[in-house]
Formats: sequence, structure tokens, C-alpha cells
Amino acid sequence: MELSRVSARLPLILRPRVAWVLPALYLLVGGALIGVVGTAPVDRAANDQLPDGYDATAVVRLLQEFPSGDDRVAVVLFSASRPLAPADLRVVEQVFAEAGGGEATPLQAAQDGTALVGVLPMPSSDAAQLADDVEDLRAAVRAGLPDGVRAEVTGPAAIQGDLARVFEGADLTLLLVTASVVALLLIITYRSPVLWLVPLLVVGVADRLAAVGATHALTALDVAYDQSTTGILSVLVFGAGTDYALLLISRYRDELHRTPSRAEAMAQAWLRTSEAVLASAATVVVALLALLLSAFPTTRGLGLACAIGVVVAALAVLVVLPLALVVFPRGIFWPRRPEVGEPTASEGRTLWRRIGDAVARRPLRWASAGVVLLAVLASGVLGIRSGLSEADQFIDTPESIAAASRLAESFPAGSADPAVVLTRDDVGKVLRAVRSADGVASARPVGEHDGLSRIDVVLDHAPGTPRAREDVVALRAAVAGLPGTVVGGTDAQDVDSDAASRDDRALVLPLILAVVLVALTLLLRSLVAPVVLVLTVVATYLAALGAGWVLGHGVFGFERLDVGVPLQAFLFLVALGVDYNIFLVTRAAEEAERYGAHEGMLRALASTGGVITSAGVLLAAVFAVLGVLPLVVLAQLGIVICVGVLLDTLLVRTVLVPAIALRLGDRFWWPRRQATRSSQPAAR
Repeated sequence: MELSRVSARLPLILRPRVAWVLPALYLLVGGALIGVVGTAPVDRAANDQLPDGYDATAVVRLLQEFPSGDDRVAVVLFSASRPLAPADLRVVEQVFAEAGGGEATPLQAAQDGTALVGVLPMPSSDAAQLADDVEDLRAAVRAGLPDGVRAEVTGPAAIQGDLARVFEGADLTLLLVTASVVALLLIITYRSPVLWLVPLLVVGVADRLAAVGATHALTALDVAYDQSTTGILSVLVFGAGTDYALLLISRYRDELHRTPSRAEAMAQAWLRTSEAVLASAATVVVALLALLLSAFPTTRGLGLACAIGVVVAALAVLVVLPLALVVFPRGIFWPRRPEVGEPTASEGRTLWRRIGDAVARRPLRWASAGVVLLAVLASGVLGIRSGLSEADQFIDTPESIAAASRLAESFPAGSADPAVVLTRDDVGKVLRAVRSADGVASARPVGEHDGLSRIDVVLDHAPGTPRAREDVVALRAAVAGLPGTVVGGTDAQDVDSDAASRDDRALVLPLILAVVLVALTLLLRSLVAPVVLVLTVVATYLAALGAGWVLGHGVFGFERLDVGVPLQAFLFLVALGVDYNIFLVTRAAEEAERYGAHEGMLRALASTGGVITSAGVLLAAVFAVLGVLPLVVLAQLGIVICVGVLLDTLLVRTVLVPAIALRLGDRFWWPRRQATRSSQPAAR
């Protein structure tokens, strides 16, 4: 459709006297819907966190058939600095028996007499209820203890309960911090005391609508999600929505320099930016939906939730924000009120135009320097140690982790969290095979149900350590020839999660790259430019992952990288990198039609450089906000994405891509033909 026809039609919708109706309805209806419906509650089962099709996951599901429930047990440790007297032992045993309510196993005494340990089943599968049950148990086992004796609760149930406590109030905290960061950066970007309120309000309501819609959609479709899903969703909606808003408002400001009519200016701005926003949003949505192929149920839920969030953010910015902006006079930009006849960003000598001119004089040198810098940062990938254990997920050490360390001082290291062997074979034969495996400290049958026998296996090494994972591998090898026998437990879950994460990366990463390549090819109608852009995105990801690991390990002391971080970081960095690619190259293609490939790229850099940089800094800060939660995996994800977005906006999209495009000239757009300009200087 021709620009003149569309721009002639849109002002009828954008008349200030009419335009306020839709934004007002959006705020009223959106606010009412959020208040009445709210987000769906999280009802997280243990196997939602585990990959489908693996032995450890099968063990969790089979244990749910046992009368005692699943494998979530609490380990109660009573300890003292001295050997416990007989009178103390009797009191402790009574306290434990009363706390267990008839389900307590006999207490086991340490050889040095300073500790007693017992196990209690905790069948609750709801995370919030489990956290409450663990707190109630802690209060019960501490009541009436002798002087000098302390009680602590650890084990799988206590760790999961402490993990759930991390997220109490986390969504509200994350939302407030995210909104505050976005507001501050919008004020700095627009340098206006009023303008920032409009996009923040529009995107803020979109964020809450996305949370409501996504959680209820996931619940209706029976797709798993956890407490971190809504937090990451909120960060993405604020980031992507604000990016789109920055692009639209920047183009609107440019058009206000050309026409006195706000409606006409918005019509032109909307037409020029809608293609880029829709292309970006569609690409990101399809890339996010690739996570539906993941083996992890909650990862599939995250992909679907974030896809819904991006759709809501794009619709809010393209439908509601233009009308909301037109309602206000030009004075909303005060003190930088745009006037007709002033030069636009692409026509002036902005900082970004001067950077572009410098790059244009030596594009090969700038491109080489950019590639070398990314390669140096990416070298950090070689030192990554992955496999963050459940015990290492917390930034602040909770009681369940501290108690496990104390337990290892008086009992075999694996006592707090034994491996679980389930079998339908002869128990005696399986038990002999288990005890013959390297790394097994002890093993004992603990129950049988419907022909399925359970054996708890205490390993030589502490749970969550690499040596404990090696013990699990050896244990599985020992029982491999026994029919109907599987090995589970926390360390087995770590082993299987590592394997599933590798499989996910091998399947999902190439698919995401293929989606992005096809989308850029269709959008740009070029074969060379999409390949170059995808390669720069991959280089940025590797550099961010390497630098993020060095920063997380060297500065924050994270010993290992969570196995899910590489995939999620790749997804978000590729998806967000596509945003900035599309913002730059669609404007470059538009300008190249009139000014040629060389001048078109420089004008595009001049006009979008400020927008992309502002959006990138804002998005990096928003993802860094994930660090406010005391969970290592979210801090690691925030660090990698923050570093990656800054590299993408400050180096790749500002220097590297323009340098390559300027060096290639018209070949960058092949086979698409651009205008020919004789004034292009020779690139060196």
C-alpha cells in the first residue's frame, strides 16, 4: 500500500479529539482485568523441573505411587559440640517422634556421639505449601530440646522449601525495580519530565496483561511453569516493549520536524516503524516458540509465556502508544520540543554520524578490530564449568545447605540426600550389584509397592559435587544389566539435566538461527546481509557467554554455570540482537533506496544509533535487575544477557555491522539492487 494512501487514512483515526478513547479504554479495561483475574497460581510438581524421558524423572514419577508420596524427604539433624548424654538422647528422640506424627524413622547416631539424624517424608508437591511445611517442621523439632542441642532441617524437601521462599514477594520486588530502572533510563533518554510517563504506562499495563494472559494460558494448556517464569516474562516485556516504543517515538520526533500535523507525523512514523516492529516481534516469537521442543517442561512454559508477552508488548506499542502520543501537543517533548524545519537525526552531524564517518574511512580496520575483541571475550567459554547443583543455587546460604555441611562432618557425605534405586527385579540381586559399585558407602531396602522395590543408596561424596555425579554414573553402570531397574535422586537428576541440556542446545540453537536467517532474508530480500547479521549475533553470544562466565566466576565467585543458562541466554541474545539488526538494516535499506548503500548505511546509523544505544543500555539494565533475586541461576542469566546486549549495541550494531556493510558496499544487499551514488569514497 502506498504511503500517501495510508497516511491519508490514518489521521482520521489519530485525530486528538478521538485518539484518547482507545488509550483510556486500554487503561480502564486492562486495569480492571488485572485486578479481577490476576495471575494464575503456580502449582509446581517436582518432575516439572526435570527433563522428560530420563531415568531420574521416571524415578520421581514412580515414587509418587508409593504410599508415602514422592521422594521429597526432610532430613532432621540434631547436633551438639559434645557427645549427647543418655537423657539428652531420650528427649531428642521424643521431640523427633512427636514432630514426625507417627511417620518418623528411628534416629541414627553418629560414631562420635555428637549428632543424630532422622528422615521424614514430606509428600506436598505444591512449592508454597512445601515451604510452609518445612518451616513448621523446623519449629516442631526445636521445641523442648536440651540446652546445647540444636536442630536443623536439610534434605531434598528442605532445599526445595528454601528455594520456594526465595520467590516469596519476588515478583513484586522485580516488577518495582524493573519499572524504576525503565523510568530512570527513559527520563535520561528523552530528557523530558513528562514524555517518559506515556510509554512507561503503556508498557507497564502490557506487562501485567501479559502476566495474566500467559499464566492462565499455560494453566489451560497444562504447560508447566515456575516462579521464575513470570519474573523473566516481566523483564522481557518491559525490555522489548520499551525498545519498540523508543523506535516509534524517535521516528515520530523526526516526522514532527517535517510536518505541522501531529496526526500526519504519527501516520508517517507508524508506517515506517511498524514493519520493523512487526518483523522483529514475529521473529522473536517464533524463536521463543522453539523452546517448546525442550526436554524440560518449565523451559517449554517459559518459551510460550515469553512469546505471549512479546505479542502483547508489540500490540500495545503499535496500537495504543501512537494514539496516546497524538493526544498530547508537541510540548510533551519539552524542553526539546520538535519544530518544523529543524534537521532530523539522519540529516545532522550527530555523534553516531561522526562515528559512522570514522568507520567509513577505514572499514576493514574497524571490522577486524571488532572481530578480534569479540574473539578475545569469547575465549572465556573455554574455561566454563557447568553443572550448578541444587545446593549451589542460592547466593545466601540457607539452613538446608548449612545443615548438609554439618551432617557430612558426622555421617557419610551422601547421607543428607541418598540416591534412589527402584527395581522390579529380585531385591537381593539388585542390592548386591548396588553395593559392588564404586562410590557406594551403604545401601538398604526401604520399601516396596505394587511389585516395585526401593533401595536408598548413600554415596561416598557430598551431594551436588562432580564426584557424586561420577558415583551415580558408576552406580548406573553396575545395575545396567538388571531389568526394570532405574537410578534416581538429586545427583542423578543433575546428571540427566546435563545430558538433556546438551540435547536441547543441539536441537534448539540451530533451529533458532535458521528461523532468524529466514526472517531476515524475507525482510531484507537479500542473501548476503542476513548471513552477515546472523554471524555477528552468534559472535556476540559467544563473547557474552565467555565474558559473563569470567565476570561471574572471578568477581561474584560462582563456581559453576547452570546448565540452562547457555540456552536461555542464546535465545534472548539472538532474539534481542535481531531487534537491533532489524532497526538498523531496515532503516539502511530505506535510506539506500534514495542515497545508495554507502550513504544509506551512514544515515541509518545516524538516525538509529541513539535509539539502539538507549534501548540497549535500558535492556541491559533491565536484565541486570534479575540479580536482585538471591538465586544464582538468574544472576548468571542476567550477567550474560547484560554483557551481550551492551556488546551488541555499543560495538556490533554501532561499529562492526556498519564496517562490514561499508566494506562490502552494494554486495552487502545482493541480490537486492540499491540506488547508485557516485560520491561514495573508496573503502579501505
